Amino acid sequence: MNIKTFSATDPVHYLDQILKALNSSFVYYGSNRAKKSFTHESVWIDIVKVFKTSCANGGKLIFIGNGGSAAIAGHMALDFSNRGGLRAICFNDGPLLTCLANDYSYENVFLKAINIYANPEDVLIAISSSGQSENVLRGVDAATKKGCKVITFSGFDKANPLRKLGELNVHVSIPRPNYGLVEVSHHIILHFILDYILENPA
Repeated sequence: MNIKTFSATDPVHYLDQILKALNSSFVYYGSNRAKKSFTHESVWIDIVKVFKTSCANGGKLIFIGNGGSAAIAGHMALDFSNRGGLRAICFNDGPLLTCLANDYSYENVFLKAINIYANPEDVLIAISSSGQSENVLRGVDAATKKGCKVITFSGFDKANPLRKLGELNVHVSIPRPNYGLVEVSHHIILHFILDYILENPA
């Protein structure tokens, strides 16, 4: 993907860059299994199965992220619950974040929330463009210790630590940091998964 020619002044070119970012998206299975292109049907079907199985067993989807990723997390938690019929929550409520950050430090906000609210049947969806957010990484560790399944969404360097921590790891591979392209790609992929569930309820 040629980020050197990236231009935010040309909407057609911008959309083309988003398409290229989506085409560069891969899912890594665990830390040691081979990657597969997200355009391969079995990959997103696997994510759908994880979501549906969790909720069928009394679990819920837990979304976490910072900044733009927090906005994606909140939006998708709402849509998966309201439109998708799958129980989902997001830990970006102001009182919750400020309380836990004040009492335990911002690095531990998701760790503490997961220790309070998560159950082994749950799925944690951890979103971080860089894959290096300390509070997200600690949240993933807490969820793993609780026995939750973990799905990560990251970007930029494929060596980022978050990409290796989930059972399924969605990674948007672009040669140098562009938060907009990674964030939009994460949002589109999650919306695609939701819309697939809506069109295939069985």
